[in-house]
Order: sequence, then C-alpha cells, then structure tokens
Amino acid sequence: VLRATSRIPRGGIRPYAWVAREAGHTGAVRAAGTTLAHNPVPFIVPCHRVIRTDGRIGEYVGGTEIKESLLSFESTGRLHG
Repeated sequence: VLRATSRIPRGGIRPYAWVAREAGHTGAVRAAGTTLAHNPVPFIVPCHRVIRTDGRIGEYVGGTEIKESLLSFESTGRLHG
C-alpha cells in the first residue's frame, strides 16, 4: 500500500480502490485506508493524494482542510484558505 501510494505523482490523486489494486489486493480497499491512516511518513508516502472511491476527499490525520490545502498547493503552487 505504501509503495503504491508513493507512486502517485505530485498533483495527482487516486482512489483507495486503485491503491488496493496496485498493492495486489483488489478487495482490500478498507485495509488500504487503514494502512494509510497509520502512515509513518506522510510527506514521503503522500497519503493526502488518495481519495474515496466515490470521489469525495475522505479523511486525513490533520483534517480535511489540510488535505484540501495540500492538494491545492500541489496542483496550483498556492495554498488556499
């Protein structure tokens, strides 16, 4: 899960289902989310780039506002809020 997530390019996003599939466990979407919730190195393994499969932003340890800010910064080079 951590290796798959680390391959998401800056400015990109992927759903948890993609992470699970790339990790070799297609049905383990919740397990992928749990693994990312305990990510020990969030700026090396960019878990903020992973969103819910339904397209909503999802949870983030620092809060959804932080996640939105990080995603905005990566795509525009500017922080919002």
